[in-house]
Amino acid sequence: MKQQRPTSLDIAALAGVSQTTVSRALAQSPLVSEDAKRRVLEAAKALRYKVDVNARKLRSKKIHTLAVLISEDLDNSENPINPFFLPLIGSILKYAGQQGYDVLISLQQKSDEWGTDYGFSRRADGIIFLGCKDFQVYTHLFEYLNEVGDPWVVWGVNRLDCARLVIGSDNEAGGYLATRHLLDLGRRRIAFIGKYQAEHPEFRDRYRGYCRALTEAGIAVDDALRVDAFLAREEGVAGVDRLLDNNIPFDAVFCATDLLAMGAMQELHKRGLHVPNDVSVVGFDDLWVCSSLSPALTTIRQDTEAAARALIDGLSSLIEDEPVVDTQMAPKLVIRESCGGLPNLMAAQ
Repeated sequence: MKQQRPTSLDIAALAGVSQTTVSRALAQSPLVSEDAKRRVLEAAKALRYKVDVNARKLRSKKIHTLAVLISEDLDNSENPINPFFLPLIGSILKYAGQQGYDVLISLQQKSDEWGTDYGFSRRADGIIFLGCKDFQVYTHLFEYLNEVGDPWVVWGVNRLDCARLVIGSDNEAGGYLATRHLLDLGRRRIAFIGKYQAEHPEFRDRYRGYCRALTEAGIAVDDALRVDAFLAREEGVAGVDRLLDNNIPFDAVFCATDLLAMGAMQELHKRGLHVPNDVSVVGFDDLWVCSSLSPALTTIRQDTEAAARALIDGLSSLIEDEPVVDTQMAPKLVIRESCGGLPNLMAAQ
């Protein structure tokens, strides 16, 4: 008789755990204790268990539903979602409906499994991941999705080694546009407020664009003008305070997000400095509130409608086993009042 392939039930019996624990342990879920993971992996090895991708594909049936999983990025529990994602989610829902898809949306914390159960339970045909923290934290989960054959696409980062498809804006080009615009206005002491480390690739690339524009203009990059900050408006406030309290002269600020720029403008006003006469400010994202600020905020726009189309079309191609390529969308400089005038050479593209 032909020997049957071992199943997750066999592993559960041998390891002395539930079948759910087996699935989570094989996905390296942080919800499973190290002892349970060890027992599951030892049982799987003893049984010579391997995921049967072909069998899974045979029993898989399309249900015309996509999952959108959003990382909880902000520390403020009252604002758990990066506000840039709100119009992007709206655009995803609209375009998905036009393409005949229903959409499941879930807010994911770091401790969550980030989609490892969506494919096996057939809750969705594919997954869109939205998040701007360190995606390397989730690499083992992404690799697991690849192992079982689940289609998925990630927004934002330029590249993940394990990613099947990445869609995002050209963040370096955006940082370059913002900084070049300030240089065209005659600003020379341009501060950068935001993340610039490798584990934050979107912001790091915005910082690289800032550095490239300065270098092309013959201006040395001054680390004293670089302020480490993440997303929150309060960090923009703190960033301006650090510059002023340390008596570091600056005549412009490029912020890696609009939230940071809002905080920066708020604190500049509080400290008696006029925007844009004393200090020009540029943000990044073009949140809806930017045009309602006083002064209205100059910023770098990410096209959420184009992003939604690229994410869903790309994921649809993966679901149908069609070839896909990573996409970087060109950002656009949106000039408003916070800079103090138009440059001699328009940098809108």
